This record gives sequence, C-alpha cells and structure tokens, in this order.
Amino acid sequence: MILVIKNDITPEQFDHIINKIRELGFTPHISRGVKKTIIGLIGEQAEKYKEIFEAMEGVEHISEIEKPFKLASREFKEENTVVKVNEEVEIGGKKIVVIAGPCAVESREQIFTIAKLVKEYGAHLLRGGAFKPRTSPYTFQGLGKEALEYLKEVKRTLNIGVVSEVMNVQQVEMLVEYVDVLQIGARNVQNFDLLKEVGKVKTPVLLKRGMATTIKEWLMSAEYIMSQGNYNVILCERGIRTFEDSTRFTLDLNAIPVVKSLSHLPVIVDPSHGIGIRNFVPIMAKAAVVAGADGLIIEVHHKPEEAMSDGPQSIYPSQFNQLMIELRKIVDVIGREI
Repeated sequence: MILVIKNDITPEQFDHIINKIRELGFTPHISRGVKKTIIGLIGEQAEKYKEIFEAMEGVEHISEIEKPFKLASREFKEENTVVKVNEEVEIGGKKIVVIAGPCAVESREQIFTIAKLVKEYGAHLLRGGAFKPRTSPYTFQGLGKEALEYLKEVKRTLNIGVVSEVMNVQQVEMLVEYVDVLQIGARNVQNFDLLKEVGKVKTPVLLKRGMATTIKEWLMSAEYIMSQGNYNVILCERGIRTFEDSTRFTLDLNAIPVVKSLSHLPVIVDPSHGIGIRNFVPIMAKAAVVAGADGLIIEVHHKPEEAMSDGPQSIYPSQFNQLMIELRKIVDVIGREI
C-alpha cells in the first residue's frame, strides 16, 4: 500500500504519518519524486489500516501496489532511480557508465597495469574480484583480503571507484571498507540472507541476474535488499542459460526494456559473461547500449591467455579502447553521454 502525500503537507503532518506507520508495526519507505512524495507501507495486511490513513491530514490518496516487488516497482516510484557511487559517478542518468577490469585480481602489478589502461581509455569504475565463486573447487578462488588491499591502493592512487563481489554475509562488513560497489554474483541472486545483509548498508549494490532467474525473481531479489533500507540497487543482466551451446550464455537484451517498464532501478549489462567469446563482447556491448542499458561491466585483461579466470571472454585493452571510441559515436545518436 502506498500513501501519496499532498504537496502542501506540513512537517508536523508528515511526521505524524510516519509515526503512525511505525506505531502499527510497519517500516515507512519514502520516495521523494519530482512531482510527488510517496510513502510505502509494506507488509502483510497493511490494507486493513487504509481508513486510518485516509482520514489523516496530508494524505492525498491511497493505492495498492499490484506487483509482488513493491519498492522496486514503477508504481512506487515513477522517475528513474539514479544511484550515486561517489562524487563523480552516477548510474541511471543520461550518462552511460562503463565498469571495466579483470575478472580477478591476480597481483598488484596486474591490477595496476589494467586499471591505468581502462581509466585512460574512459572507464568510470574498476572491477576486480577478490573472492571468486568458481564451478570447480580446484580453480583459482581469488586472493581475498590481499586483493582488497591492492584495490584500495589503486583507488587511492588513480582516483577510480572500485566494484568487487561479496560472497557471504561474513564478508559484507569487510568489503564495505574497501569498495564503492558491492557486487552480488549470479550464483548468489537468491541468497536471501546475503541480500538482507547488503540491504543494511548504504553502499550501492550491483545485483546480477541469475543464469536461470526470471525477471520477476530478479526484481524480488532487489526487493529483499531495498526492504532493509538500501535503495541503491543496480540491476545487471549477464546472460541466461538456454538450449544454445555455441556461446557461454544467451545475453537477454529483451530484459532491458522489460525491466525498465516494470522498475525504476538502473540496468547495466555484462556482455563478457553473456556471450563468453572475446571478439563478440564489443558487439554485444554496443547492442546493449542501443537497447537502453544504463551502463556496461566488461572484463579486460592485458594478458588474457595467462588470466587465472575467464581469459577467453576478457578483451584486450586495445579492444576496449576501440569499443569506447565507437560507443562515443553511438551515444550521440541515441541522445546519451559517456
């Protein structure tokens, strides 16, 4: 249930509504849009208190949110959400934000080499895995805290924000001290304890779609995060599993316009995992931008043949540079920036 608030409401009336919501055992979720302010009253049997709020000063009208994902829905917030990562980077606005870097941090030299190149070529944020969820227990699992120290040093030295994956509840507090965006990987999209934990912090969360997750399930995972108070959620389409076996996954570009019609949250695309073939990554990256994506997350490695993970889908820095040149031409045509 959502309460649409009158434009001329007094601070005292607004506080009275908030206090009443809390008194009834609910958590108020406030959305201040350009045209109106909405207070979400999320919880079981909220509708039975409808008459109480209808009688309160300052409430213009009350309506139900039909979608199961309440806070993530367009009904709760009509305007697009813009997630501020730091003072310089905003995801969900006019600018296409590009996140680039290696799948995993392998050494100090490796991450500094790649970070310098991707920033020079136009990346807004650096990606780099410290903890790696791998299909095989015998493959490289990441450098852990050592990698986070390298990322922190890169961030300080090169003045570039950092994105890295958090794999479990115990890691959240630690990663918040090192990174600017917490990534929830495809395998953890329905790890509800982890989703609730990252919902308790204010650090932006990049939520990847699971390889067999429907759009509704994906948005319900975002709802878990937002229900705890963290509205800084960035959705990431990274390919789904289909019967097709000529590519690593099937990049579902259909999801971009569909999600944008259902939700106010920004959507970025990961063409590296989505197709899994180096030479096709730039093509799908450009297609994603034309389809309406708010950003890209791309794996870049200066020596992909020696990469400890995801080498075949990591593009060379020279390919990344060329992609950025071509994207600058595309965004002019579609009325966006990069």
